[in-house]
Amino acid sequence: MLDQAFEALKTFDWGADLGPLRPIDEALISSRGDAAARMELEARLAAVLKTGVSRAAKDFVCRKLMVIGTAASVPALAALLAEKDHSHMARYALERIGAAEAAAALRDALPKLAGALKVGVIGSLGARRDAASVPLLAGLLGNADTAVACSAALALGAIRTAEASQALAKARPSNEQVKQAVTDSALACAEGLLAAGKPAEAQAIYTAYAGADQPKHVRLAATRGMLACAGKKP
Repeated sequence: MLDQAFEALKTFDWGADLGPLRPIDEALISSRGDAAARMELEARLAAVLKTGVSRAAKDFVCRKLMVIGTAASVPALAALLAEKDHSHMARYALERIGAAEAAAALRDALPKLAGALKVGVIGSLGARRDAASVPLLAGLLGNADTAVACSAALALGAIRTAEASQALAKARPSNEQVKQAVTDSALACAEGLLAAGKPAEAQAIYTAYAGADQPKHVRLAATRGMLACAGKKP
């Protein structure tokens, strides 16, 4: 039955009956606790991504690799990152594969992409909270593409490390959208640092945004943060 399911993937497309593919889902469930079976299933799924099957079929495979994917699936998924029709689902899978190789593949792809594909990979690095990508993201804060620069700022805000906050502190954006993204992300970093038991580092960020030159809502957020750092209720 599993062989027939993989055969059905060759002609599967949107709107087609999912029934013939059900043995793949069943194999995914039954392989829990069976490392060899799961490894074989993963290899077969990854191999499909290297063929000329439909977008629907590759989407189906990527969804399964989100669940059972390991470092072994990374090369096949990474090869799709530059393809408009497949990049989104490939990223979605790489976000959820815990192996370090998945994060490395996203970092490696970043300089080679532009526009929406680049923005997508930046978002995935943020979703993974990939601390190793901070230098790459910091370099994009001044990007001429506003969407790229904003995404880089937001990803740094999601990573929330001291290094991420330092990168944001050094940013000098002239674009208002980017400036707002940097501010929001800096405050997110402060919140993360406070939660991580680093009130002094968080306090420094909040103080920088508590001045009269900041918009009222930013000053209020910074003031609340400073009170929290001091152990007081806002």
